[in-house]
Amino acid sequence: MAIEMTKICKSFGEKQVLNGITLTLTPGEITCLMGESGIGKTTLINIIAGLIKPDSGSIRGLDDKKISIVFQEDRLLEWETALTNVLFVANLKNTAIELLTLAGLSDSLNKKAAELSGGMKRRVSVCRALMVDFDLLILDEPFKGLDSTTKPVIIDMVKKYLQKDKYILCVTHDLHEVEMLGGRLVTLNETN
Repeated sequence: MAIEMTKICKSFGEKQVLNGITLTLTPGEITCLMGESGIGKTTLINIIAGLIKPDSGSIRGLDDKKISIVFQEDRLLEWETALTNVLFVANLKNTAIELLTLAGLSDSLNKKAAELSGGMKRRVSVCRALMVDFDLLILDEPFKGLDSTTKPVIIDMVKKYLQKDKYILCVTHDLHEVEMLGGRLVTLNETN
């Protein structure tokens, strides 16, 4: 069953950020959301995730769905290790080590997040999101800061978690990432 957003509107004070956005997420498909900075992509995903409420409009198909998110900011526990950050959402040590190893972080499992580079933190954030038994995975610019060698590895990790009953929504500014994900491109603009 699709997740359907219909005529979603959201303003912050006098500034209207979303004006009647309609979007459908299909199970088994990666939907890639693009648009200019400030157009409301992050606001829309925050609404989908239930972090903020729309002023009007409706969302159908989200009831009882488990959501996992990679935010624009890494939101790691800086004083904890890479491994502990991933285990924070699900205490499955072998799976966590496997994910971090696939992400090229086997030598950094016990490093504090504060000691990791920006790209390493990004990879830990993606691993943490993949640890959750999600129905909907929301990725807000998850590959920023990753070099050209690491990015395809992390994209392949994400693709492995796509199943016929799972939804993935990825915000990106990079058409090459859309192609690598094999995603359906939706461009958010003021007239959506």
